[in-house]
Amino acid sequence: MIHNKKIVVVLPAYNASYTLRDTFKEIPTDIVDEIILVDDKSTDETIQVAKELGIKHIVEHKVNKGYGGNQKSCYKKALSLNTDIVVMLHPDYQYTPKLIHSMCYLIANDVYPVVMGSRILGKGALKGGMPIYKYIANRFLTLLQNIIIGQKLSEYHSGYRAFSREVLNSVSLAHNSDNFVFDNQMICQIFNKGYEIGEITCPTKYVEESSSISFKRSVVYGLGVIKVSIQYFLHKHKIISNKLFR
Repeated sequence: MIHNKKIVVVLPAYNASYTLRDTFKEIPTDIVDEIILVDDKSTDETIQVAKELGIKHIVEHKVNKGYGGNQKSCYKKALSLNTDIVVMLHPDYQYTPKLIHSMCYLIANDVYPVVMGSRILGKGALKGGMPIYKYIANRFLTLLQNIIIGQKLSEYHSGYRAFSREVLNSVSLAHNSDNFVFDNQMICQIFNKGYEIGEITCPTKYVEESSSISFKRSVVYGLGVIKVSIQYFLHKHKIISNKLFR
């Protein structure tokens, strides 16, 4: 059963006007109670499109706070609505919202407190058009992270995640970066609290309007991910204490 749980979908948006409609129309209204869009000072018509779609909860950043800063606003707003399950979904239509039922079912029935939509399980990533260099980088970073962290996720870099309220209340999101490495810091915090993460195969669609970062920023992101993994390893083995994981 999942109908006795309040489910909120959060959309961290930046210049998502061309893909927001397609994402929105696939969100299952039979179980999703609220939709929140946080706009990180887009330069396109994201806000206008969101209003046209009737999204009730729109948070507008007056300055660009970055991907991590956007998510912080997403979860803060979602928790203020007294939600039970929060689904974070990129509004670039890379991930199908049709998996929300399955992801929330696992959380609502206490199978996993966190569920991620994985592009790597199966053949969804390459079949959906993920550039080969991104696929290779994703696999390499994930392998390295699993070795350092001591876990076995298929990928750490998905923009499709569902969390129980308990998990979101237990991790210190305010200490995390406002940049892209936020996601990986959050995963390490979740593991540090003793929670398990489930994964579900997610078909992927790479279109011209899908969000992407430059090669230079990708390198910076990769180095940041490795740094976070090492920080977690050192903290976990009580070599060095880190405020991220307290």
